[in-house]
Amino acid sequence: MEGPYIFLLLAFLLMQPCILQLSQSSNNFTDQSALIAFKYQITFSPNDSVFAGGTLPMNLCTQCPNLQKLDISKNEFSGKLTSQFNNCTELSHLSLSYNKFDGSIPKGFGNLEKLEVLYLGGNNLTGTIPPIISNLSMLQKFAIESNNVKGGIPSDLWRLQNLKFLHFHLNDLTGTIPQNIFNITSLQHLILAVNSLSGNLPLDTRISCPNLEILGLALNKISGHIPSYLLNISSLFIIDISTNFLSGHIPRNLGNLKNLKSLDLSANQLTVEPGLQGHSFLLSLTNCRFLEELHLSSNPLNITIPDAIGNFSLSLKVFVASENQIKDQIPMGIGSLKNLYLLDLSGNSLTGSIPSTLGGLERLQRLFLEENLIEGSIPEQLCQLKNLGELLLSMNSLSRSIPNCIGNLSLLQKFNISHNRLTSSIPLNLWSLQNLIFLDLSSNFLNGSLSPSMTKLPTIVLMDLSCNQIAGNIPSIIGAFESLRYLNMSKNSFQGNIPQSFGQLRGMDQLDLSNNNLSGAIPKYLETLPYLKYLNLSFNKLSGEIPSTGPFTNFTAESFLGNEALCGNPIFGVRPCTSPTPLGSRVKQVLLKYIVPVIASIIIFTAVVMMQRRHPQCNMQIPGLPITLPTVDHRMISYKELSHGTNNFCESNLLGTGAPNKDATQTKTLGTLGYIAPEYGSEGRVSTKCDIYSYGIILLEIITRKKPTDEMFVGELAMRQWIASLPDRMEVVDDGLLRIEDGRDVTSVQTVLLSILELGLRCSEESPNERPDIKDVVTKVNKTKLALLGNINKGV
Repeated sequence: MEGPYIFLLLAFLLMQPCILQLSQSSNNFTDQSALIAFKYQITFSPNDSVFAGGTLPMNLCTQCPNLQKLDISKNEFSGKLTSQFNNCTELSHLSLSYNKFDGSIPKGFGNLEKLEVLYLGGNNLTGTIPPIISNLSMLQKFAIESNNVKGGIPSDLWRLQNLKFLHFHLNDLTGTIPQNIFNITSLQHLILAVNSLSGNLPLDTRISCPNLEILGLALNKISGHIPSYLLNISSLFIIDISTNFLSGHIPRNLGNLKNLKSLDLSANQLTVEPGLQGHSFLLSLTNCRFLEELHLSSNPLNITIPDAIGNFSLSLKVFVASENQIKDQIPMGIGSLKNLYLLDLSGNSLTGSIPSTLGGLERLQRLFLEENLIEGSIPEQLCQLKNLGELLLSMNSLSRSIPNCIGNLSLLQKFNISHNRLTSSIPLNLWSLQNLIFLDLSSNFLNGSLSPSMTKLPTIVLMDLSCNQIAGNIPSIIGAFESLRYLNMSKNSFQGNIPQSFGQLRGMDQLDLSNNNLSGAIPKYLETLPYLKYLNLSFNKLSGEIPSTGPFTNFTAESFLGNEALCGNPIFGVRPCTSPTPLGSRVKQVLLKYIVPVIASIIIFTAVVMMQRRHPQCNMQIPGLPITLPTVDHRMISYKELSHGTNNFCESNLLGTGAPNKDATQTKTLGTLGYIAPEYGSEGRVSTKCDIYSYGIILLEIITRKKPTDEMFVGELAMRQWIASLPDRMEVVDDGLLRIEDGRDVTSVQTVLLSILELGLRCSEESPNERPDIKDVVTKVNKTKLALLGNINKGV
């Protein structure tokens, strides 16, 4: 083994390797055996993951008493930390952070007198910080961040005079910060953020923490003033005391902190000293030549921004001063901050216009000026900000038009100019911003129409054009905005139909087209939008039936108010539709309108033909035949006389009955192609079976809504052959007969339709001998009719 130490790499090159280091005096063979045994207790995640897991063996330190360093951070070890490390008296570095350990911090850690580094962060540890930790006089780094540790900070921690890093953030710690912690002269990092610590910061001027570099106390409940001794700690480069209850004045000598890189005082109750220039602390900060971030938001400063703001270091990248009661104009000098990439002055009382010098901030990525009193136009110089990703100017008094050059901001993702006084039309090149995610132009005086030449915006999620004066049709290209989830075009003057392309907006969550002049029907495709939760089509000129399935089952009458021509389900606050829409009613209407008259026509036709055969001297013209026969004058025969003369249409009086060849007779009469039986067309042979054939074709036409002379039936393919060739006969049934409405049972109706379809196929058999008699046909039709009426009476 090379060198004075033995290293064992567990988990075979883990991303964050587990390193175990032994002291020089260890028994190499014994310690190697122990560590190898430990290795075999480690489990690995599936799929060849780089993370190791399992529990720590209880006898680890017993078998390997000279262990000096153990680092198994950023893995998936679990279990409780009990007494595994009690006998590791040589241990100087212990890192168990970012695993899944639970339970409390063991008191046995207090016995590890040589421990210099103790990392326990990123687990599920609970309980309190054991005060015995204060016995670890050699401890330099102590981190328990991102756990659930409760209780107070032990007051005896000041005894750790070699301590450099104290990371207790993201826990549930309570109580005050012990004053004597600030007297640990070696302390460099004091990070206690995101807890529930309270009380005042110590104000004792004798406090000395000369090496402190990072002070992180954000998101606690600390009150009182900013201690003046902080201004004497020249090594400080990060101060974050945001989101507390601090009050009093911001020290005007912050410029003494020459190494300051980041200062965050936001979300407190801090003010400025009266009787002086309110912005004096800002002028002082111009001495901090390394300052990169300055956060002042949500404090009642009530100041103006001096033009000398341009004297800030060129290193300044972030300036956030929102909701600070800042007044007067934005100074022109702000354009000198060439490296600024975030400028947030929102929620103040700024007046005047947007300075054109902002166009010189060539690295600016985010510009937030919303909720002020800014007037004038949007300067075209903003179009020079090639790196701009977010531009928020809403809730001001901006006027005139949107600059035509706005399309130059090719990286723009968020654009909000709502609640201003902008006029004119929306520039066409706005729709060329291919990275746009959020667009809000609402509550202005924008007019004109949306150009049909708009281009597709593939990434846009929210688009709000409401409360303007935009007219014309809604461009169908909006339906190609495939990422769109929120669309509000309400309170404009849009007209025409709702585009069919909206059916492609599969991710649509909220759609508001209310208070326009839209007409036509509500598209059925809106029923297919799976995520639509809010729909407002009120106060338009829409007509027709309101869809009732899909997301419409969750909508109320409020979605459809003010559309007098709409009809449908009464729960939508509209009148019922006059035409019967349920499936059973539609089928009943079709069958009673077509099938019953056909049956009566066949009976009358048969009787007429029979009378013609018995009285050949009377050459009658049969309605519907294309060839006109010679006619003679005769009196009208009533239905009663016809019934009496045929013995109530007795079968013995039908065509062919009693004749020498009772199956058929010859004729030269022609019929309509597609409806005439094969033997009728080829041989001129007429019989009752010819009428049965024609009746069968009519039944097939009713069910399929296709004529036998349709263009699709060419060559050897006739309508009957087409239907008979399909294994699933329901494929040919007209979609209009298959609508499922009002919760009706479609299975029963399908049975009726298949019954009629099968009868049509039987009646239109190629061979006359295979067709049923008219008596069987009538019987079958009557049974089908009774079944249909029975289903309707049951509500099917």
